[in-house]
Amino acid sequence: MLTKISVRGAREHNLKGVDIDLPRDRLIVITGLSGSGKSSLAFDTIYAEGQRRYVESLSAYARQFLEMMQKPDVEHIEGLSPAISIEQKTTSRNPRSTVATVTEIYDYMRLLWARAGIPYSPATGEPIAAQTVSQMVDRVMLLPEGTRFYLLAPVVRGRKGEYRKELAEWQKAGFTRVRVDGEFYDIEDAPALDKKFKHDIEVVVDRLVVRADMETRLADSFETAIRLADGLAYVDMADGVVPGREDDEDGGGKLKGAGLPDNRIVFSEKFACPVSGFTIEEIAPRLFSFNAPQGACPACDGLGEKLEFDLELVVPNEALSLKKGAVVPWAKSNPPSPYYLQVLASVARHFEFDLDTPWNELSEHHRDVVLNGTQGLPITLSFKDGRKSYDVKKPFEGVIGNLNRRMMQTESAWMREELGKFQTAAPCEVCGGARLKPEALAVKIGGEDISMSARRPVGQALAWFEALPAKLNAQQSQIATPILKEIVERLGFLNNVGLDYLNLDRSSGTLSGGESQRIRLASQIGSGLSGVLYVLDEPSIGLHQRDNDRLLATLKRLRDLGNTVIVVEHDEDAIRHADHVVDMGPGAGVHGGEVVAQGTLKQILKAKKSLTADYLNGKREIAVPETRRKGTGKKLTVKGAIANNLQNISASIPLGTFTCVTGLSGSGKSTFTIDTLYASAARSLNGARMVAGKHDKIVGLEYLDKVIDIDQSPIGRTPRSNPATYTGAFTAIRDWFAGLPEAQARGYKPGRFSFNVKGGRCEACQGDGVLKIEMHFLPDVYVTCDVCHGARYNRETLEVKFKGKSIADVLDMTVEDAHVFFKAVPPIRDRMAMLERVGLGYVKVGQQATTLSGGEAQRVKLSKELSKRATGNTLYILDEPTTGLHFEDVRKLLEVLHALVEQGNTVVVIEHNLDVIKTADWILDLGPEGGDKGGEIVAQGTPEDVAKTKGSFTGEYLKAMLSG
Repeated sequence: MLTKISVRGAREHNLKGVDIDLPRDRLIVITGLSGSGKSSLAFDTIYAEGQRRYVESLSAYARQFLEMMQKPDVEHIEGLSPAISIEQKTTSRNPRSTVATVTEIYDYMRLLWARAGIPYSPATGEPIAAQTVSQMVDRVMLLPEGTRFYLLAPVVRGRKGEYRKELAEWQKAGFTRVRVDGEFYDIEDAPALDKKFKHDIEVVVDRLVVRADMETRLADSFETAIRLADGLAYVDMADGVVPGREDDEDGGGKLKGAGLPDNRIVFSEKFACPVSGFTIEEIAPRLFSFNAPQGACPACDGLGEKLEFDLELVVPNEALSLKKGAVVPWAKSNPPSPYYLQVLASVARHFEFDLDTPWNELSEHHRDVVLNGTQGLPITLSFKDGRKSYDVKKPFEGVIGNLNRRMMQTESAWMREELGKFQTAAPCEVCGGARLKPEALAVKIGGEDISMSARRPVGQALAWFEALPAKLNAQQSQIATPILKEIVERLGFLNNVGLDYLNLDRSSGTLSGGESQRIRLASQIGSGLSGVLYVLDEPSIGLHQRDNDRLLATLKRLRDLGNTVIVVEHDEDAIRHADHVVDMGPGAGVHGGEVVAQGTLKQILKAKKSLTADYLNGKREIAVPETRRKGTGKKLTVKGAIANNLQNISASIPLGTFTCVTGLSGSGKSTFTIDTLYASAARSLNGARMVAGKHDKIVGLEYLDKVIDIDQSPIGRTPRSNPATYTGAFTAIRDWFAGLPEAQARGYKPGRFSFNVKGGRCEACQGDGVLKIEMHFLPDVYVTCDVCHGARYNRETLEVKFKGKSIADVLDMTVEDAHVFFKAVPPIRDRMAMLERVGLGYVKVGQQATTLSGGEAQRVKLSKELSKRATGNTLYILDEPTTGLHFEDVRKLLEVLHALVEQGNTVVVIEHNLDVIKTADWILDLGPEGGDKGGEIVAQGTPEDVAKTKGSFTGEYLKAMLSG
């Protein structure tokens, strides 16, 4: 029996021939400084090899559909299992993907509503019963005498196929005509159907005219139709709409909420309302899917929202007049057009208002006319074209009407993108955000349609589904029991990993990396696999200390199922609870890549060279400041914030301080700090086009000159982007090389030293340094370019050298080496110093942006901001900057952030890390819980004040921290 995973000679990235034995079926934590080689060992070596071997065991046919991983640079590994990695990646950016769909909870919900749900009529509120043939005949006999109609059997509804065999069988059965995709044909003349597209086919069972003596024939025809079409029949009028529908409530000739074509009555042996005619053709799981045409709301295609032009973006600054450019899309047209100003001047003349009047001083009526037009009323519009003047009498469409028309008519992707900047999503007016057709929402269980249950947070949904059996009858209960077991189990897993506050219909694109990782973790526990190697990347990110215990219990449960769980982690609790700890180091980058210490916690604590052990032992620590800053005496105050789950809160941040916004996951920290404070400040100070979360006002922005949000999004989405290009150091490096005597003698300009444009780059690989070879069912192979040998530049460019190094050599240096190398060149030296100061000395100057972690990308952005001239009046906002940072890296980061505050700036940080929180000057603690139970200010003040506040979870942990 295998007891360990043996790794020999691992040299991936900066690993220095690592040899290590890891115990199987244990919880293993790999820790160490950022860039010390943790991910290289866990993901790029152990996981990559485990996944590669498993995929290689599949057939060549199956392998071409799977992403094959490169063989890692390792001599050999023994004792591997099939590997699953759960990384810090957002699950999906698709707006159709939700928490419920990603976890498969929604699939079980669809099955539950389809099999145990009861349909109700929207018109009467009564349950819908099945119709008998006699009832169908009676309904048709109510039509006026002489009404001509077709009786059709809908044999194919929205399905792909050619249906040649079926058409022949229907002809053999004696039927002569069919309607295919809305067109009537004799069966022998029916068109050949493309099997790749969906089709509708109805067999014409009878053609009739309503008269007194036709009941028997009609009953026979109905029986034939429902036998052919599995209980369904259509009666379509030959001459226009169904009598009586012309005067219906919605004016469109449709029964309100029925979703029927104007000229059709649908009959079903199963579900139809005898009063309104509202019919559900078939209650199947796909009826409840907003990703299928059978269930999706036709108005919004199942998205639950529509993009609309937002007044706040169209007129962002209400203090401006129309002449000064209050209407941004018209004022900033490209190229600037006098047309719009002439139109506005004509409207102002007709309605007697002044173009110089600020927007917020115009009357409600005048603003409405400018935005929504004259509603068909013609007015005289005067234009001047050169020396010619002319008048046109026509209705004015209004700014919103103009933008909608241009969006509809344009074929330019650029124009769509430009106009899209003025749009925001609003709930669909037809389904109210439910995403589904009226037919799906008519089916209920326990008095609720499926969308009502999908809008609940995980914790509330769990309680509702657990209580549901008491509301079901015996038959429903028998059907629902196995489905409910699966739903409750999955909801329980989500609850246990601290995600009880997430709404089931929350779009997965809005989840943080930590949240999406924990969702995948819950799914894996639900799968109940054993003998698997799980590799996780900092699952504690975004998690409050209180919920850490639940996460660790989940990881232990995964281990107890018989799996090996490897976690790359910096969290102290995780390290202390691990069965086996591996500490990488001793430094970062070229100074790392070695195993400094490994073993149980006791063995690690005795290690002499381990920085991790020093912090766990208390030999090193992040000190609590002796005094807390009072700030400048001025405040930034948010009043009446009610976005998302915020409960109409008002809070102040003292300017000139280091402020931490804390609280449980889902308590409203990001909503308050990013969606409300940052968005509003960015609009006001930076002129950004953003919609701020709803609030009354923000007081104190006049004391600031700019606001900067430093998040963890990538610094570039292509391998051509790197720290040097992002920080501007590459421009200085190219200028320096272009100024060297050799370059000047050859007439080389700075562009010669760019690998993005023709000239100096190697054209064989177009400046990439590698060639991609597609290998069909094997992984793509990247071969070093045989012309430039990976240098990216052509031979002539590489002949220009500074201190014996070419520009390719400089890009291959680490930041700390480049800092020393360019110590006499201030523009380059200073940028390298800033990167080193934020703890990125180990990163290569030309390292591809796509290989940087979120935390590294955030620190590159921070270094760029630090290199700018400080004004002392800047507001910096950071969201969990300690992501991926070791205790020692956190200490360095805090030095940088506190230095910013010392210059008079204000730094606001959303954070769970207690080492950061204890050094703050001011804390805003939100809660008390997450989701609906959060959104309130639980405590505010200095860390000492918050530690004394009862009911603050952050305060409880802070109290222990401050008391040592």
